Amino acid sequence: MFRVPFRRFSTMSNATSSVDNYPQEFINFLNSSHSPYHAVQSIKLHLEGHGFQELNERDAWYGKVERQGKYYVTRNNSSIVAFSVGGHWKPGNPIALTGAHTDSPVLRIKPVSKRKTENYEQIGVECYGGGIWHSWFDSDLSIAGRVFVKDKPSGKVVSKLVDLNRPLLKIPTLAIHLDREVNTKFQFDKESQLLPICGLSKDEPKQEEQDSFSSLKAAVERHHRSILDLVAKQLSLESVNDIEDFELILYDYAAATLGGVHDEFVFSGRLDNLTSCFTSMHALTLAAETNLAEEVGIRLMACFDHEEIGSASAQGADSNFLPNVIERLATLKGDSTDVSEPLQKSYILETFAKSFFMSSDVAHAVHPNYLNKYESQHKPIIGNGPVIKINANQRYMTNSPGVVLVKQLADKVKVPLQLFVAANTSPCGSTIGPILASKTGIRTLDLGNPILSMHSIRETGGSIDLGLQIKLFREFFEQYSTIESNIVV
Repeated sequence: MFRVPFRRFSTMSNATSSVDNYPQEFINFLNSSHSPYHAVQSIKLHLEGHGFQELNERDAWYGKVERQGKYYVTRNNSSIVAFSVGGHWKPGNPIALTGAHTDSPVLRIKPVSKRKTENYEQIGVECYGGGIWHSWFDSDLSIAGRVFVKDKPSGKVVSKLVDLNRPLLKIPTLAIHLDREVNTKFQFDKESQLLPICGLSKDEPKQEEQDSFSSLKAAVERHHRSILDLVAKQLSLESVNDIEDFELILYDYAAATLGGVHDEFVFSGRLDNLTSCFTSMHALTLAAETNLAEEVGIRLMACFDHEEIGSASAQGADSNFLPNVIERLATLKGDSTDVSEPLQKSYILETFAKSFFMSSDVAHAVHPNYLNKYESQHKPIIGNGPVIKINANQRYMTNSPGVVLVKQLADKVKVPLQLFVAANTSPCGSTIGPILASKTGIRTLDLGNPILSMHSIRETGGSIDLGLQIKLFREFFEQYSTIESNIVV
């Protein structure tokens, strides 16, 4: 099977990028971001192309972060926080934040994945998140993620990104001749019948005997040699034995693409939630080129891993990652006077109270074939702009002051907004908004662009909505510090 290689995500876009370019840029971004690690790498390349400098959590930031500076920091290489510092920033001032997540429901290769049934080589996979798993059947699947390898010159074990980017696996359905009820009742066992096949069984080279004790079997003993050979070849390793371990996931090999008769749709996996990562990233770099010298606040975007499984991890929204970053920023000296510890704590609390967080995750577009699943007066439409998400039980954090604020911003830049409330008979998902609001007390609103088939291997979003959300986020970054005190609660 011949496939034209996708064009890698360009880091050369700049503040003059037109809205018309965003759909194609987003396609490139999706096709370069097949895992959370790749998504963070794509974001890093874009930020660095716009003058952002990398910080490290292991270092002291004192003296490194300056007014009018642009910075980013990563954790686990799957979460990233980026920010630009206003020319008139001082501790206790507000921060305008957007938040998204880098992960999506996927199938992850198990620590011991080697399987063989009849004459088929199969790979053991684990379900990550709440995926629509039946959508993975009969799709061409590939593999991406990160691999830890021995770096012989340094003697260290280092992490490397890998994306095999070829059709390697398939989860085949059972023929209708063998299951006459398949069109009325498609059921399967996620442990035994969601197993991809990756090839026909062949004799693998015999492994050399280990002279030294090893607490775990080597990677080449736990996984199919044929897959590890492909990984080793892409990383130019001398031997598959240089592979210590990996975190690899499966993804739909079919490339992201624009679709519809007028290219009004985006067809792809991982729209939830690389959509908001992309729009936040562009809005931040655009805003960093505008009025930063006069800014009294900080403009910040955060993209977290592990939202799809509850965010409770070292790099999830329920971690100390973002609060730690804000604490470092809120205690940077505003002048030449040393700031005492009690005063530093006061500054952090002042910043929390003055800041605002736009928690951005994709929203449910109305499905034309299932209208009874939606609240009759709240039916978001693809192409009609960002959706403000509201839930009385606080699954979303939106309240009236937040709606008033966002409406003011959207009115100024002529971005249409939509409202979503789940029907009383439907369950309601949640986001990182409630998590961070409860941890910090920062005022929060949940919104996102509408999509169909959320959590499917192949989702559908709107191309025009990308530019609309970027415009809204950019206005938020640029204007929040001047209007935040005008809405009295």
